[in-house]
Amino acid sequence: MKLIVGIGGMTNGGKTTLTNSLLRALPNCCVIHQDDFFKPQDQIAVGEDGFKQWDVLESLDMEAMLDTVQAWLSSPQKFARAHGVSVQPEASDTHILLLEGFLLYSYKPLKYRQEMEANGVEVVYLDGTKSREELFREVLEDIQNSLLNCSQESAPSSARPARPQGPGRGCGHRTARPAASQPDIV
Repeated sequence: MKLIVGIGGMTNGGKTTLTNSLLRALPNCCVIHQDDFFKPQDQIAVGEDGFKQWDVLESLDMEAMLDTVQAWLSSPQKFARAHGVSVQPEASDTHILLLEGFLLYSYKPLKYRQEMEANGVEVVYLDGTKSREELFREVLEDIQNSLLNCSQESAPSSARPARPQGPGRGCGHRTARPAASQPDIV
């Protein structure tokens, strides 16, 4: 079973802190940081103020980032080994990818909630007024519940309880975004 969790929000909002906490707590978990996909300095535009425009989508090689996500999707075990992640034998069928970035949801394939949900991606908005510990516990519990529900869905139908289906109810992709009315903490 594969699960992708996207974590987006403002710069210095706690995304990497949450991501690192989840990485330590989850089995067979890999991370792709959007910050690893900045274009070379000579390809970054200079604004009217004379400063390089690092905080715009055009400063990132988003196609390379999506190619990296595809590499994980095609073989999470191989991706994990290549990135120094030991696959835990007791959870060898579970693979989690944390996708983290400040402009993660500005890129068209990831931007529109309705389109994402129509494709089976569940979008969860977080309450940015909660403490980091509360957010971590909430997200970890949500991921663990998703994994449990996915494992029940893959069990024979007589062995699993009925569960509502529809957009955002299946296994595969989840994304965490700060609530629109709350500060961007995560």
